Amino acid sequence: MKTLSIFLILFVFTGSVFGQSAKDKGAFVPYENKFYGEIKDGIKNFNKKEKKKSTAFKMDYSGKDLPQSVEEFETVWCNDPLSQGNTGTCWCFATSSFYEAEIFRITKQEIKLSELYTVYYEYVEKAREYIRTRGESFFGEGSETNAVARMMKKYGVVPASDYTGMKGGQKFHDHSGMYNEMNHYLKTLKRDKAWNEAEGIATIKSILNYYIGEPPAEINWKGKAMSPLAFMKDVAQIKPDDYVNFMSLVEFPYYDNAEYEVPDNWWKSDDYNNIPLDQFMGLINSAVKGGFSIAIGGDVSESGYSADKDVAMVPSYDIPSEYIDENARQLRFSNGSTTDDHAIHIIGHTKKGKDTWYLIKDSGSGARNGKNKGYYFYHEDYIKLKIMTFTIHKDAAKNILKKMQASK
Repeated sequence: MKTLSIFLILFVFTGSVFGQSAKDKGAFVPYENKFYGEIKDGIKNFNKKEKKKSTAFKMDYSGKDLPQSVEEFETVWCNDPLSQGNTGTCWCFATSSFYEAEIFRITKQEIKLSELYTVYYEYVEKAREYIRTRGESFFGEGSETNAVARMMKKYGVVPASDYTGMKGGQKFHDHSGMYNEMNHYLKTLKRDKAWNEAEGIATIKSILNYYIGEPPAEINWKGKAMSPLAFMKDVAQIKPDDYVNFMSLVEFPYYDNAEYEVPDNWWKSDDYNNIPLDQFMGLINSAVKGGFSIAIGGDVSESGYSADKDVAMVPSYDIPSEYIDENARQLRFSNGSTTDDHAIHIIGHTKKGKDTWYLIKDSGSGARNGKNKGYYFYHEDYIKLKIMTFTIHKDAAKNILKKMQASK
């Protein structure tokens, strides 16, 4: 009887205590197992192989009288350099900068153009050609300086403020995932022989729209609605047909037009005016001194190319200056040591002693490693040997174009 009483008392007591207590709650806390982390680190360190520090054979600039600052150059107006981020769009950044300088030269307006608007439609047209040729056309991230006029002629152009190609909070362009997805999709079409152009282009646009946004069909410029084509014609006053392209290669007849045979000339443009090297260099020099800028393309992977020093030179151990001629240039292009690496923008020039230097505006990452962020100083010999093509306004090339016309 006593035992039962004690049990009842305990039951009442414990029930009342538990009944009055607050309910337990849960919370999300960061998961960590510190000691397991030590185990992983220990294993990693034990298995770690000592990596040899990467080195590159580069020119020694000791004793060289090099340009040190952008202020040493006589320049045209241009917008500040921008980074192209993790993309293969140097062709568009360089040439858009060139057209911005042209807008200022012609109209005195300081306008920042959208590079990504042009890039968007360049990808659309690349995909279209890939589908039309049943996968034979090259589909890559790169292109050429003359692609921009080609896209502008068809799609116009818009200010950068109307189309950035970036999402909110994004600091740098990154097209790696976008390109891989488009490339994989096109390869799937080739595998399945699914060559429906309308369907294919719609899918490519949907990929582009996801990553960089849909470009505007109409913009508002100072209170007036207009199409990108109208903006190009009426505001920017760019006439795409007024821009011409040059190269200098022995393999083609001089004073004639030829195709620049590199993968990034994916549409096989043959509108390059092929001229002798002395006239190629003379045209660059006279144009820059005459207040024109130039979009150029060529090789930027040489021993005399220094991101730290902001300079590009041809070392004498490569080839002495007096031996740089058409044959040296053609040899390097034919054997692949000169490649179609990069597009940049010539915006100025200066003389140091007997040497001419050109100021280069560059969107590539290497241009951000020196003191002059976004710029390089190219020695004239470097352009003479390693720059393959350029785009320029026809007014800067009147004499050579007359000569070409007369030879046909």
